[in-house]
Amino acid sequence: MFKGRVTDVFFDLDHTLWDFDRNSGLTFGKILAENQVQVVLDDFLNVYNPINLEYWKYYRENRVTKTELRYQRLKKTFDALGVAVTDALINQLATAYITHLSSFNHLVPDAIEILEYLKPNYRLHIITNGFQEVQDRKLKHAGINGYFDQVINSEMAGVKKPDPYIFRLALGAAGTPSEKALMVGDSIEADILGAQGVGMHTLHFNANKEPAHPYCSSITELREIKSYL
Repeated sequence: MFKGRVTDVFFDLDHTLWDFDRNSGLTFGKILAENQVQVVLDDFLNVYNPINLEYWKYYRENRVTKTELRYQRLKKTFDALGVAVTDALINQLATAYITHLSSFNHLVPDAIEILEYLKPNYRLHIITNGFQEVQDRKLKHAGINGYFDQVINSEMAGVKKPDPYIFRLALGAAGTPSEKALMVGDSIEADILGAQGVGMHTLHFNANKEPAHPYCSSITELREIKSYL
């Protein structure tokens, strides 16, 4: 579908190449135990994960700061579970989470396979809303940083996806026009609509099997990219 029309492929990182949910769960298993927080891990994650997504949406919309995001997602989770924790412990857990998150480096199935498949024929890049300090470690520790020519993050750009500026910044850094670029990501709002706003081709990695939508083609496994490139 995109063969002959695309020279550069831009990937989202979390939930697209890097298995955020699995690595995050392992990180919480470690830090909650080390800090002797009396909570069942599965119960914690079931409450935390949707709250985390909610606060990332607030962060994209500039409704909360990075510090507020890191504190409030934990505070809201413990409150919902009825677990009493001090502000000092929440801040301690928030710091430990960032410290240890990149020490777990499971990738989404087929990530290495598809990067190996694409690398000889396309220039590959990352556009991520994640924090630079964490995202750089994820790429390095997972052993995939060498696949990418440009890695653009929201802290570097000063704005977050879907703001058109971060996509234009990435295109400029890559030296490619939007009509030659493909964005692959899991978020319809941040990745797909954001990239389309500057004229990029898009492919939705619908790993969570969200309802069908009219915006672009969708895949549920990364290996399906081979049908498009």
